[in-house]
Amino acid sequence: MSTATGTTGPRPFPYKLVATDLDGTLLRSDDTVSARTRDALAAATAAGAAHIVVTGRSVPWTRHILDDLGYDGLAVCGQGAQVYHAGEHRLLTSVTLDRQLAGLALSKIEAEAGPLALAASRDGLDGEVLVGAGYRVQEGPLPYVAFEDPGELWSAPLNKVYIQHPDLDDDELARVARQTVGNLVDVVMAGPGVVELLPLGLSKATGLSLAARRLKLKAADTIAFGDMPNDIPMFGWAAHGVAMANAHDELKAVAHEITASNDHDGIAVVLEQLLSG
Repeated sequence: MSTATGTTGPRPFPYKLVATDLDGTLLRSDDTVSARTRDALAAATAAGAAHIVVTGRSVPWTRHILDDLGYDGLAVCGQGAQVYHAGEHRLLTSVTLDRQLAGLALSKIEAEAGPLALAASRDGLDGEVLVGAGYRVQEGPLPYVAFEDPGELWSAPLNKVYIQHPDLDDDELARVARQTVGNLVDVVMAGPGVVELLPLGLSKATGLSLAARRLKLKAADTIAFGDMPNDIPMFGWAAHGVAMANAHDELKAVAHEITASNDHDGIAVVLEQLLSG
């Protein structure tokens, strides 16, 4: 619209990169992405922003979701361990966990807290998730392989080890593990029943920064959405962090903004406001 003072129009979309977690954020409770959220992301990308999925899931547990979305860009998987090109079905970078350090960390945690139930994610495009006795696997379509021989856990390169405790809740187990082995591995709580041991220094922020660099984008260009404590480093890296209404209190405490829940299109609510100016 022309005025006496100049020409005005829709404000340009203020971010060049939209980073979204998957579970509890982009995905609703039924593991689908709403039409409203798909449309809002499409509008943001049409306005010039790139969309990057940033998830704790390894590539084999993420690929089918990306394919269903028609997503052909970069994705950060495995808590930052993997940068994956969805359109080319190709792994661009991969960081593995030092298995000797991981074994030492587990022995120290068990000496402090008692026996743990274990699972682990193997490296690679088709890396299996191994699940040991007593480990509670969330219901759903994600494939895994049961193991009985502890040696099998360490027989191939790993991205991460999952731990569960029969009595301690997730927050307490993560706290105990972090206090006990925080100088050997990183410990994150990524969801209900999901406490993970990762390579020291690895986070969603490190993986996202690698992916953004490939797109010639920076932290200052980025808005990030998440729901769990493993998203805290990503919020620290991005210019603007948005926690879902269903987010863990630790993430809400560091968020710049809190939106609606994943089941009520929280990502779309924020993107629509930004797009409308």
